[in-house]
Amino acid sequence: MPNKKEKKKMGPIILGIIVAIIIILVLVVSNIGNTNVKAMNDTVDTVVANLKENFTVTPVDVGDYKKMKIYGIMNFDVEQYNIEGIGNLSIMRMNALGLMQMSTVVITPQDKNLPLLSADYMYILKNRKAYLEFYDVVAEKDEAYQTLLSALTTAKEKYNHLEDIQASEAWYADLLTVTTYKAGKPESDADLKGLLIDSLDVYMKHAKELPLLTEEEKAKKLDITVKYTDGLIEKGGISTDVFKKELGPEETKNFFDNIFFGTAK
Repeated sequence: MPNKKEKKKMGPIILGIIVAIIIILVLVVSNIGNTNVKAMNDTVDTVVANLKENFTVTPVDVGDYKKMKIYGIMNFDVEQYNIEGIGNLSIMRMNALGLMQMSTVVITPQDKNLPLLSADYMYILKNRKAYLEFYDVVAEKDEAYQTLLSALTTAKEKYNHLEDIQASEAWYADLLTVTTYKAGKPESDADLKGLLIDSLDVYMKHAKELPLLTEEEKAKKLDITVKYTDGLIEKGGISTDVFKKELGPEETKNFFDNIFFGTAK
């Protein structure tokens, strides 16, 4: 057994080894986090770029919501745009200490008979989860609308090889139409990005072909959308509950109505 002198000598060595391990772990996590941020930004920036190539997309000042911190560690960067002839676009990018990143893209259509598009992409170290959902916030499910849904279904089939994951049951399940829930690793980033971009391309193509809604039709569509967004506040949702707990129901509703879904515009 080592004597007291030997133990004293070993103390700094052991401490040095522990510090070295911690530094290595921090560097590894930091490197993974940087990779994830690049993947997240690449997907989101491509969404915005593609929309700008096809429509007039105007930034909207989000005021104090531009940067939000939830639970003290989840840092959100918030963007809002108006897509001429379609409606509201909101984007959130979140980074939590480099350990987890998440992006959210929501298109809330107001001017045409389109479904609401919601995409959540999560990056937890070397694991990914992608949730792509289209919501039936429409008054008329006519032939053109059904054709769009069929095209969206076809677009996602290209990515059937990606791992499926089960989404939690939700009160708004009856509003969901075409949905895709996938998981992957860093090598899946290109395909996960392609899933969203290909679906968006289909969405934009059909959006261009659809006529503008009348004021009466817009009002009906807005009413359906608001019932869904208000329902999130009243009945809850995974992400909604996080904001409600931190901001409170009233402030969360203000954020949803004016920024996230833009229904108050």
